[in-house]
Amino acid sequence: MTGAGFPHSLRARLRGLRTAAFGADPAGERMARIRRSPNFADGSFQNPVGARTRPSGASMTEFAKIYFEKEARSRRAPTDRIPVHPTTLADLARPPASGLRLTWMGHSSVLAEIDGRRVLFDPVWGDRCSPFDFVGPKRLHPVPVPIATLGTVDVVVISHDHYDHLDLPTIKALAGTGTVFAVPLGVGAHLERWGVAPDRLRELDWHESAEISGLRLTATPARHFCGRGLRNQQHTLWASWAVAGPEHRIYHSGDTGYFPGFADIGRRHGPFDATMIQIGAYSEYWPDIHMTPEEGVRAHLDLQGGRPHGVLLPIHWGTFNLAPHAWAEPGEWTHDAADEHAQPVASPRPGEPFEPAGPLPADRWWLEISRPLDRHWRTSAAALDLTPHDRPASDAVVET
Repeated sequence: MTGAGFPHSLRARLRGLRTAAFGADPAGERMARIRRSPNFADGSFQNPVGARTRPSGASMTEFAKIYFEKEARSRRAPTDRIPVHPTTLADLARPPASGLRLTWMGHSSVLAEIDGRRVLFDPVWGDRCSPFDFVGPKRLHPVPVPIATLGTVDVVVISHDHYDHLDLPTIKALAGTGTVFAVPLGVGAHLERWGVAPDRLRELDWHESAEISGLRLTATPARHFCGRGLRNQQHTLWASWAVAGPEHRIYHSGDTGYFPGFADIGRRHGPFDATMIQIGAYSEYWPDIHMTPEEGVRAHLDLQGGRPHGVLLPIHWGTFNLAPHAWAEPGEWTHDAADEHAQPVASPRPGEPFEPAGPLPADRWWLEISRPLDRHWRTSAAALDLTPHDRPASDAVVET
């Protein structure tokens, strides 16, 4: 074997050892389309504004000390069982009176019933967000509804390919249902490997839209990153999503740091009847890729034209232990931040359906199973000093 051929051969061997959970790398025409994307440069997808995706070496060491300290570990878990709402199939079979109903299934998984259609965002029914079933962050509460009995889903929407948003067993279960999958550019390679037929994929770049079952779904920018392995080449895109029906509009943030692009998304696609905003798994060690509760409320207001409007549903918290903050911190501080702006917030238990136009679940249920919280809050200076991104954007539409 020549020296020149060894690295290529080693890479091929390593790819061959990857289990199905790692997914697949984009190739062929999919990779050619990625290279043509205005959001792809220097061999990888680019954020709308710069983002540090990992702590530096020194800060990583400091983070590890905090993360594994015994007392800190106890704060990151509830003191008792998380109260899961006993959702029944009858609950979900009854059409929402207002035409819009949301059911938070935990973490970032939300079933949205909008104008007679059903959209399932970032479904993760697996026990761990990991490529392995024996290690990795484990679910803190059971799923509210078995995926096999969820009922008809018109479209499954994926925000990006991290394990806590794209779950192999869940996708395999949904692959046999006939649903359509709306995913960011490049993510379709994973789904095809897992048995999703190419004709059921709508793979979109930022600002592209697909018309599915009377709904218009648009992939919108986010500030994050991607990857399912140790050597991530950033060849799959991450996105937030705007969904518009004949009567209602909703928004799902996926994972994102705060950036000025929320206001532009709101101008293009809002205002929204409800937003599902990431407010958990934040840390000063990665301030650019996840939002604090205060930043999440600010993002919602930006999406609504700078004023309180619609309902904010906090997501990306409560289900998995992914950051050093206290377990109940995101839920509690989102209410604190929203109250300062008179912005309505829904705080359902996992599995509890609600209609944004009706009475909102407002019980701070987490306080009964949480250790005392430090109420001190520090605003991220990095989030407040950003300047708008002026990259020109297209508005391509994919008709289906």
